[in-house]
Amino acid sequence: MATEVHEHRAAANAGVLLINLGTPDAPTAAAIRRYLRQFLADRRVVELHPALWLPLLYGLILPFRPRRLVHAYEKIWTAEGSPLLAISRRQASGLHQHLAQALGREVPVALGMSYGAPSIGTALQQLEAQQVRRIVVLPLFPHYSCSTTAAALDALFAELNTRRWLPELRTVNSYHDDPAFIAALAQSVRSHWQTQGRGEHLLMSFHGLPQRYVLAGDPYYCQCQKTARLLAEALQLSTGEFSVAFQSRFGKLPWVQPYTEPVITALAGRGVRQLDVVCPGFAADCLETLEEVQLRYAASFAAAGGAALRYIPALNDDAAHLQALAGIALRQLNDWLPAPADAVELAARQQRAAGLEPSFSGKQAEY
Repeated sequence: MATEVHEHRAAANAGVLLINLGTPDAPTAAAIRRYLRQFLADRRVVELHPALWLPLLYGLILPFRPRRLVHAYEKIWTAEGSPLLAISRRQASGLHQHLAQALGREVPVALGMSYGAPSIGTALQQLEAQQVRRIVVLPLFPHYSCSTTAAALDALFAELNTRRWLPELRTVNSYHDDPAFIAALAQSVRSHWQTQGRGEHLLMSFHGLPQRYVLAGDPYYCQCQKTARLLAEALQLSTGEFSVAFQSRFGKLPWVQPYTEPVITALAGRGVRQLDVVCPGFAADCLETLEEVQLRYAASFAAAGGAALRYIPALNDDAAHLQALAGIALRQLNDWLPAPADAVELAARQQRAAGLEPSFSGKQAEY
C-alpha cells in the first residue's frame, strides 16, 4: 500500500499568543453559567478535592450564582459586548502593529482565552494557518499565580496534546517588575491626576488569592507587593500616601489580606474624602474593575463618609502598555526573527522618545 508523503517546505514563522482569562458570551444566566462551569471546575483555580468541590459547584453555585451575576454584567456590557474581550482584541491588534513597526515585518498575533471564546485552540489554529512554528506565549497576567498563568499554560498544553507536530514555545512567566510596565502604570496615574485632580490617597487593589496558595509557594503576593513598591517609587509617594489591598474574595476560606473593601471604608473613616484606586494586576478592564471597584466599592466609600472614589482605568490598549508588551515579546522574538536593524534597540529608542524607560535591560532588586 502506498504511503502518503507530506511536504513541509513552507518557511516557518514566529508569532505571539496572547492569553487572558475569559468572559461570558453574553450577560445572561445561561452564558454566565457556561463560563463559570468551565472556570470553577479547573483544579488550578479551586484546589479542593473534586469529591468535596464538585457537589458544591453543581449543587449550590451553578444553579444560583449566575442569576445573581446577570445584573452586574448588564451594568458593564457595551455595544461591542464584553469589555474584557473587546479590549483584549484591541490589545492583540495593537501589539501586532507595534511588533511590525519594530521588526520591519509582519508578526502574527493571536488571542485566546483560558475559558470561553475565543479558545486557545482557535488561536493556535490561526497561528498554524500563518505557518507559525515558534510561539511566544504571553499570558496577560503581570503577576504569576497557579490560578491564572499556570491555568492558562495548562489549557495551552492540553490543546497541544492533540497535535502531532508541536511548535517551539517560549512562555512569559510574569512581568510584574518590567520597567516599561511600571512606567506605563505610573503614566496612567499621572494622566488621571492631570485630568481629574489628585486624590488624597492612592489605593492599589490587586485581585485576591486564597492564603493557602501563597503558603504552598505561589509567588503572587510578593510580586504584587513588588509592583506596588516600584509604582510608589515611580510616583514618588511616601508610605502614608498609598495602600495595597486585595479584592474579589470568593468563599469563606481566608484570602491574602488586607481586603480592599474594608480598607476603603477605613480610609473614609480616617477622613479621606477623595480616593484614587488603581488595579495594577488587571491588563484589561472587566467585571472586577468596572462593577466591583468603580461601582460597588465607590458606593461603600460614599456610605462610609467619603466624597468620591475615582477609579483609574486599567492599562487596556494604551500606547505605553502596548509598547511594554511589545518589549516583553521582542526579548523572546529577537533571535527568532532577526530584523534588518536591532529591533530591541529600535524599540528602546521608541520608548525613550515617548518618555518611558526602556524595558529591555537592567535588573530590579527582588521584593
